[in-house]
Amino acid sequence: MPLSFWTSWPLREALSREGLSRTRLWIGRGIRILVMAALLWSALAEREFRDAGAVLGLAGVALCGFLLWGFFRTTLQHRLWPALGLLALLEACAFWFHLEGARVPAAVVWGVGAVTSMERLPLAAAVPCMAVSLAAYATRSPDNWLTITTTVIGLGLAGYVLRLDAEARGNAQRLLTQERAARKAEAETAALAERGRIAREIHDILAHSLSAQLVHLEAARLLIQRSGDLEADREQILERVVAARGMAREGLDGTRQALSALRGEMAPVEDYLRDLTAAENARLEVAGERRELSPEAGLALRRVAQEALTNVRKHAPGARVTVRLAYTEGEVELEVRDSGARRKVRGGRPGTLGDLGSSGSGYGLLGMRERAELLGGTLDSGPDEEGFVVRLRVPV
Repeated sequence: MPLSFWTSWPLREALSREGLSRTRLWIGRGIRILVMAALLWSALAEREFRDAGAVLGLAGVALCGFLLWGFFRTTLQHRLWPALGLLALLEACAFWFHLEGARVPAAVVWGVGAVTSMERLPLAAAVPCMAVSLAAYATRSPDNWLTITTTVIGLGLAGYVLRLDAEARGNAQRLLTQERAARKAEAETAALAERGRIAREIHDILAHSLSAQLVHLEAARLLIQRSGDLEADREQILERVVAARGMAREGLDGTRQALSALRGEMAPVEDYLRDLTAAENARLEVAGERRELSPEAGLALRRVAQEALTNVRKHAPGARVTVRLAYTEGEVELEVRDSGARRKVRGGRPGTLGDLGSSGSGYGLLGMRERAELLGGTLDSGPDEEGFVVRLRVPV
């Protein structure tokens, strides 16, 4: 048996009233009131404390109550030597009662000292203190040996049972406190993660949108600055300003959609894809049993579908496009496939991921790939048999 078993204090939660129900609190108070009433009655019933001696008896009972209160306070603070000193004074009061002929108050004080010491002290100190109290009662009691033995065993078991009960309650209370702290930390972590997701989403939208606006506005500024005839370049300047305004509107709409999605206020993904494919003249296929998606997963599906269709419109105008949303066991898959008709070529390679990552719509499939990886999913894109395919898989 480890040394700490004998030297460790009961938990502070076990020594305090924390976690006790109202019923149990009143039961404890009632027991203490009954003990004090028994002490008063037994002290005043003795011949030695009648008449003028009643004041002395009442003073002795009050002193015992004060010593018990101090013992409870010092043990709650885990102060061993003050607690032992108060317990020794309590034992002295019991001997004084016995010497004065008040045997019942003495027996009550010895019993209370034995039970409370076993309940509230480290075992290395509780066992000797309980043994001293019970030995004093056993040697001074006028009862027969059977009654004394039964009382000693009962008091010893009562003290140990109260100790076990207090330790169980203290452990439960400590576990409850730790669970509450863990839940609070988990809630704070979730809040921070939510703030991070919102910040990342808004950054991805606004950073690309604002940078594109700057490009168009800078081009318009250069045209105004270098041109001697503004009327000749009026169409180009207007085109740049209109493009910048479109980028601003797209960034604003994207920000609103992102915030709505993160709050869970957006329409289901199927409805969004149905409207999007209808606007782009694409075909939509939905397979599998529909299920609830997290806001992050739903937003990733929306963004990838929008980005892929934007790239088809820019690099393969007139191509036949099929958008397929499939719910499988453990994940949801989005596939955007085009026929590749008249796909534009950059750098000698048709339809590379570099095109998709810089389409200018404000999101970029490269960013979507990073977003998919943060969600534990994957995003693949590249040439297919007939054209180009973008495939997103997100766990659900």
